[in-house]
Amino acid sequence: MASKITMPKWGLTMKEGKITQWFKNEGDAIKKGEAFFEVETEKITNTVECTAEGIVFQIVVPAGATVPVGTVVAVLAQPGETPERVEGVVAGEKPEKAAAEPKAGAAPGKPAEEKFVPASPAARRLAKELGIDLARVTGSGPGGRITEGDVKKYHEEGPPPPKITPLAEEMARQAGLDISSITGTGEGGKITKADVERAMAGAPPEEKPEEAPAPVTSIPFSGMRRTIAANMQASLRNAAQLTVFTEVDVTESLRFLELVREEYKKDAAVRVSLNDIVILAASRALKRFPRMNSNLVGEEILVFDAVNMGIAVALPEGLIVPVLVNADKKGLLQIAREARVLARKAREGTLQVDEVTGGAFTITNVSMFQVDGFTPILKPPETGILGVGRVKEKPAVYKGQIAVRSMMVLSLTFDHQVVDGAPANEFLQTVARYLEEPNLIMA
Repeated sequence: MASKITMPKWGLTMKEGKITQWFKNEGDAIKKGEAFFEVETEKITNTVECTAEGIVFQIVVPAGATVPVGTVVAVLAQPGETPERVEGVVAGEKPEKAAAEPKAGAAPGKPAEEKFVPASPAARRLAKELGIDLARVTGSGPGGRITEGDVKKYHEEGPPPPKITPLAEEMARQAGLDISSITGTGEGGKITKADVERAMAGAPPEEKPEEAPAPVTSIPFSGMRRTIAANMQASLRNAAQLTVFTEVDVTESLRFLELVREEYKKDAAVRVSLNDIVILAASRALKRFPRMNSNLVGEEILVFDAVNMGIAVALPEGLIVPVLVNADKKGLLQIAREARVLARKAREGTLQVDEVTGGAFTITNVSMFQVDGFTPILKPPETGILGVGRVKEKPAVYKGQIAVRSMMVLSLTFDHQVVDGAPANEFLQTVARYLEEPNLIMA
């Protein structure tokens, strides 16, 4: 019996995945558990193992295409079996190939990039019969999906009229000019008053003097960078974010850090940092303020018992947040070891899916830069994220005297939909207190 292989869903927030490569071709035999294709998501790139055994009958989604979770990406058949080929999306639609003509600015002879065009199967069949490029049709269905009616309307009415300013349109009407014959020089090709006046005078479109183009580097807005941008926009759009700041005297935490380093200086496996102490302090504070250790999912606030701490790691191409599971049940040395392993795997690109999912709270540290405080953006669907600034020695009042102390700014961004300002500020104050007096973490 034929088997349909779908785009997997990894974690609560995954909505789509990009197939970066196939390890099998149509006609190849494959076994259950064998590597089938590779998927890039907002969090990670991972290999997908085949969930059935058979012969690859059809690869529905080509490499390089991005499709929603649950989309049929391939069909397996048993020997001698000829199942029906898949046509279409939402549980099975395949991406439409881009028009044969290259995009503006594309290199001659280079094939156009495949583009996903959401459309119903009936719309695809009709577009194929009429020779219409779906990429040019405006969809009226859910999420901009193209319907059969949209294709019929495009066929009957043709492409939309050219863009033109109201004044230019009235001038062209009075002069009896066909606006489709006028070249627009305005923004996005819009026809302006000056364009109509040139057409009335029979003059060619005004040409700007040629200048030597300044060197420009084009960086594709895709992959991790595009996903991060989409997530950040969604975060700001869907959460009532508020950031509060506090300056913390971490002199005692630094002394404690030096004490630990001295104690374990002969053990190469022990490498503790101030960030590890911050993780320890925050994980203990979250146990006292459980609402901060939550996710807002739909109509529910999911409050977690375990503290699964996200640790932001900067990469050349973006940012990734591996998750330190059960941080509240670990001591400082274990936190240091496991956090270092996660950071190394993040930079090597070897993180597994379960190492970047399931987080409830995140810590992001910029202390390696000359930055005191900043406003971190929430990682959906988490309720809080703690920003850690640099340590700076400065005069401060300590036990009634002016003394040089090591000061650091903490920035807490939280979702005001989930938690009010008072408990959020109490949480931040508790983290600060733990860092000022690290012995209290053990209480």
